[in-house]
Amino acid sequence: MSGQSSMAAVRVTLNGEARSLPAGSTLEMLLLQARVAPHEVATALNGEFVPRALRTTRLLRDADAVTCFQPIVGG
Repeated sequence: MSGQSSMAAVRVTLNGEARSLPAGSTLEMLLLQARVAPHEVATALNGEFVPRALRTTRLLRDADAVTCFQPIVGG
């Protein structure tokens, strides 16, 4: 059935909170859904840092764990 693919979902966690998104969702889409200000946080996917520029292309998969944290700045 072709209608099943549009109903597929991925289940991820964002800072330990379970979330469900449509299949094909990106890290940026997750942040928008969660109303996280994208320019105010740094992100990690499964423990690996993801630069802001790559969030629009980083697809999420079932059981992915996303962490948002304050970027470290200074010198």
